[in-house]
Amino acid sequence: MNPLLERISIDPNICFGKPRIRGTRIWVSLILDWLAAGSTPEELLSNYPQLTHEDILAAIAYGAEAARERVIPVPVDTGA
Repeated sequence: MNPLLERISIDPNICFGKPRIRGTRIWVSLILDWLAAGSTPEELLSNYPQLTHEDILAAIAYGAEAARERVIPVPVDTGA
């Protein structure tokens, strides 16, 4: 297991059981959404000073692990 994943916590009584950065209420999906929208890690750290660079890497690692476990429907590339 990636040691960064130890920074992720899931508790059914906190944040509706969504994966979050341990010790915060910041969802992994929020971090991934910001990064996908083009924000830099530095912008995230500025907006969420309780985060560390390692927390952002942990969110990316969690997303990578989740992608291995489940198929997310995306358009099929027809090569055109």
